[in-house]
Amino acid sequence: MTTAAAIIIGDEILSGKVRDANTAPLIDLFAEIGVDLQRIAYIGDAVEDIVAEVRFCAKRFDAVVTSGGVGPTHDDRTVAAISAAFGVAVKRHPDLVKMIHAWWGERFTEAALRMADIPAGSRLVYSNDGLIPMVAFRNVYIFPGIPRLFAAKIPALRGELAGTPKHLAHLYLNSDESMIADRLTAIDSACPDVKIGSYPRSEGEDHRVWITLESADSTAANAALDRLLEVLDEADVVRVERSNV
Repeated sequence: MTTAAAIIIGDEILSGKVRDANTAPLIDLFAEIGVDLQRIAYIGDAVEDIVAEVRFCAKRFDAVVTSGGVGPTHDDRTVAAISAAFGVAVKRHPDLVKMIHAWWGERFTEAALRMADIPAGSRLVYSNDGLIPMVAFRNVYIFPGIPRLFAAKIPALRGELAGTPKHLAHLYLNSDESMIADRLTAIDSACPDVKIGSYPRSEGEDHRVWITLESADSTAANAALDRLLEVLDEADVVRVERSNV
């Protein structure tokens, strides 16, 4: 299973001035293509914090996505921090310089060229979104923080990663979680290839607990579901949705 982490960067996120809108489409992409997102970190603009988080994630996960800190102003420090994390220089890419000149036209300023700076050794990931290419350094993908631009780069990331599609079975129960906790624990231990989640539901639903059984193998998900049904009270079962093979 391909693993991933997301690093959401910006003092404005941590202070509440701006709400993060980028994790939701990223989560949706990873779920769709079968990449196992295992970490989302929210950090500020301090270079040392970005360096530490990038180093940790790049070593532990197959793919790392950063969001934010790649604009033209003093508080855009992501490129410098990623470069420092890997011990490489910051390089101004000539192709990006040309694109920025063309993109900004009469609005061009020298400050805009900061967005042509990349960690030395990076590659440009081109797409047909009409924007400047996404920058990738090793297993780190550097995304803009503006939600519209972040979303526009999602298809480019899709072309970079290969995942393992996950299969889900669902079980809806009219029971309290505490009443079935011991049986969930037993099935979870007996089925290590299946992730079992238990989620209490709010009033107004036709069930009180929603159980999910998730696996890269649909047969394993359904087998765990069958084992769980064997130890539950039939009267508590509202409905069952098996994983499609």
